[in-house]
Amino acid sequence: MIMPPDLRAQRRIEALEQLDILDTPPEAPFDAITRLLAAICDVPLARLSFVERDRQYFKSEFGSDLGETSLATSICAYAVEHEVQLLEICDTLADPRSADNPICTGPPHIRYYAGALIKTMDGAPIGTLCVLDHRPRQLDAHQREAMKVLARQIMTELDLRIALQRQTVLQREIDHRVKNSLQSVASFVRLQANRHDDPLAKEALNAVGRRVASVALLHQELAYEALGDEVALDRYMGKVAALFSASAPQGVRVEADIEPVVVDCTVATALAAIANEFVANSFKHAFPQERSGTVRLGGRYEGAHTYVLHLSDDGVGISSDAPTASGLGTRIMEASAGQIGASIAAAANADGHALTVSIPSTRLRPANTDITVAQVADAAGVTLSAVPTPRVQAASSEPRR
Repeated sequence: MIMPPDLRAQRRIEALEQLDILDTPPEAPFDAITRLLAAICDVPLARLSFVERDRQYFKSEFGSDLGETSLATSICAYAVEHEVQLLEICDTLADPRSADNPICTGPPHIRYYAGALIKTMDGAPIGTLCVLDHRPRQLDAHQREAMKVLARQIMTELDLRIALQRQTVLQREIDHRVKNSLQSVASFVRLQANRHDDPLAKEALNAVGRRVASVALLHQELAYEALGDEVALDRYMGKVAALFSASAPQGVRVEADIEPVVVDCTVATALAAIANEFVANSFKHAFPQERSGTVRLGGRYEGAHTYVLHLSDDGVGISSDAPTASGLGTRIMEASAGQIGASIAAAANADGHALTVSIPSTRLRPANTDITVAQVADAAGVTLSAVPTPRVQAASSEPRR
């Protein structure tokens, strides 16, 4: 069944809107393809053209800088409308399809055109990869095949972009649901802790609740920030500190001052676990007899290859009844540090207790480093041959339900 022209046009427009390719900045991978095609076909002009309602938009141009033209002079529009897999017009002035076209009869005096159709996975023709010349000519078999292969490569890249977008949406939805489930568990644990009169049981349940809630916060960050499987450590640890403050003894504050960096979820989980054990130990031993004070979480680069998380309190220091180096909390911290290749060093004095976690810089990156689609693809285990590199913007709201 042949689709009516208006329905074909609507299908094309919907496909272009989904790809979000119109009126976007130039991208080196597409420019490389048009440049390569011009060299293969030995022509002065090559373009990647997408046909919209009333214009053709050039995503990439070699030998010109038009940006777009009207469909009234578009030969590409003919190829798209009639779904010609490879349209070649050897002499535009001798062909009835182009003999009266203003771009052929006058400037820029186009005398040759060849365009390979670009179609989506659903079969919607959206544009062409084309070459043009100012003199009549004809492609050989190898040049024609190269055009078709490169046109398919462009569509493959666009399909990968859509696949990555869908995967990101799905992953964010999963993280959102996991966060909700873990928050429910954390609430249940806090409820049980409030019902206990035994201080040891209450303390243990509060520690478990903080652990669960910190993981829930991690999934919240993963769901609401468009950073793949990474989170902004300053933002995340700030929320973890607020979580700790909610269960702190009266008069004790928890503060965070973290130099902005981006880490993957494994590093974030490990650092939250270490911070949780340190804070739990401070709450229990550093502030006896309703002593007030502060627990601090700090983080900064120290040298070019190390980022250090500083944990400290201004309490009474390590007492004789504090857990030994073989305690469960110590083992959790050591195991968490080992998981990310970090090292832990502790110090104690009359003014409180301090602990540093030194993390190799290879496990994080500065917060001002842009993430590209290629990096997200690498994290997802997807191989891209020449993927475009649009910038991924941080999300500022929850995913749509």
